[in-house]
Order: sequence, then C-alpha cells, then structure tokens
Amino acid sequence: MTTPTPQNYHIFGHGISQSLSPTIHNAAFEHYGLPHRYDIQECNSLQDVKSLIDDPAFGGSSVTMPHKLSAGEFCAQVADSATRLGAINTLIARSIHTGDGTFKREIHGDNTDWSGLYSLIKEYTSDESKPVGLVVGAGGAARAGVYAMAQAGIKRIYVGNRTLAKAEQIAEDFGDMCQVIPVQFPSRLPEDPEVIIGTVPGDAMSQEAFQGLFGNEKGLCIEMAYKPRVTNLLAVAKENTGWTTANGVEVLLRQGFEQFRLWTGLDAPEVVMRKAIEVVTGNKVGGTSSL
Repeated sequence: MTTPTPQNYHIFGHGISQSLSPTIHNAAFEHYGLPHRYDIQECNSLQDVKSLIDDPAFGGSSVTMPHKLSAGEFCAQVADSATRLGAINTLIARSIHTGDGTFKREIHGDNTDWSGLYSLIKEYTSDESKPVGLVVGAGGAARAGVYAMAQAGIKRIYVGNRTLAKAEQIAEDFGDMCQVIPVQFPSRLPEDPEVIIGTVPGDAMSQEAFQGLFGNEKGLCIEMAYKPRVTNLLAVAKENTGWTTANGVEVLLRQGFEQFRLWTGLDAPEVVMRKAIEVVTGNKVGGTSSL
C-alpha cells in the first residue's frame, strides 16, 4: 500500500492556545496510520498564515472567529452552507484535474459548525415530529443553530437575543427556509420550545434567564459554549427530568468528525476521538445525556 504524503493541518485563530482540536484530530490521524499533523497557529489575521496555506504540504485547517468571515478570500470554491451562513470554519486543500492530464491545487471553504448540531437534532427527533425550536443569541453561532434546525425539519424557530435587531436580521436571512420569529430575550415565549440551542458565552446570562424555557416534559437542550463545562443554561436544563442535553465539547467533537471526513475522505474514528478528549480533560464524553 502506498504511504500517503505527509500533510499539515492547523487551527487558525486568536486566543486558541487551549484548543482541544489538535487532540482529537491527531488521535484520528494516528488511528489510521496517517503521517499528518495538526497544530495550533495563533494569528491576528489569515494573511499572517498565508505561507502555511500556500505550502504544498497544507492539507486543511480549522478557522475560528474572527477569521471565519475573511477566509473566503483564500478559497477557489465555497460550499453552499458556508455561503448561507456567511462564515467559513474549514479549509480543505484539493487537487483538481484540469482536463489536460495535469492537476491544480485549490482551497475549498466549508462550514461544519452546523453539522454537529444537525446530527444531534436528527438523533433526537423523528421525521414525523414537528418540534418548536429556540436559538439563544444572534451571532455567527446562532446562524449555524437556525440553519441546523431548518435542515433537520424544524418549521418554527424562535431567535432570542437581547438586541432584537440582530435577531430580526437572522429571521430575514433564513425566513425562506422556515418560520423564524425574533424575540427579545430573556422573555416568556408564546409557546414552549422542544429543541433549544444556546450560542452565547456560558456565563453571559444568569440561570434565572432560562427558568421559563422548560415547560415541556421532555426536549433537547444543546449548549455550544464549552466553558464552563456546565453552563447556566445546562444547569437549568438538568433540573428538568426528561430533557436530553449535549454540552459544548460534544458539539465540538461532532463538527470535528465532519472536518476529518472532508479532509481525508475517511469515516471519523469517533470512539478514538472521544477517548482522546477524555484522557486530556479527565471528563467522560458520552454524547447526549438523558436526565
């Protein structure tokens, strides 16, 4: 069997020294015996790491905020989901056949932020169910939350944010996919949601802000922030028997599974990647938990 050419993978961003991404991706590469390496590259702009992207050994990268908004300038192609979300969190180097027997190297931009959310929602809901959704926040992560819910078949989604205008913009941008209703938050919603996604920092809102959200006997609560491990939103969700929860590490893992597939064309070794996180953090990572 031909030994693959070693490739370099990175995470580009600012304030990412504690990122767990190298842990999960290097474990996956090792599992398959791939000679690739994934590392952290702190940068103030993507121009600072242009030499890494241009390097023939560049295989791809994760991209964190605020660079997700500028990554498109390095891409020959951008996935529909990334265009829709207005952000790129994954770069993939591809060899494209030119038609004259030669190949050229192109960078493809994608967004996997929504895919981890989507998989969690699809596991929880059935094709027949028509749950009401709530996304807390109105930034880039909230856009991924709305997109994931819509792709999973949720027809009515509330977007709750302190600044109503930002929620209204999301409603305008995604209104062709489903009914998106902007609301001032915290506030009492007109109906109880069954799927909730939190996209604000874990301690940005008090537990009291979330107390009125869990009127249904059961539901799914997903937290995108992973610091602290139990955010105020998850703490309130855990008080409600019957609700299933997924924390930010689970969301990180699931979007990482999709990144690995995009980079290598291989199925992500999910058990291996979970175990790698457990070893580093000392905490069990078991997917969703039914409380």
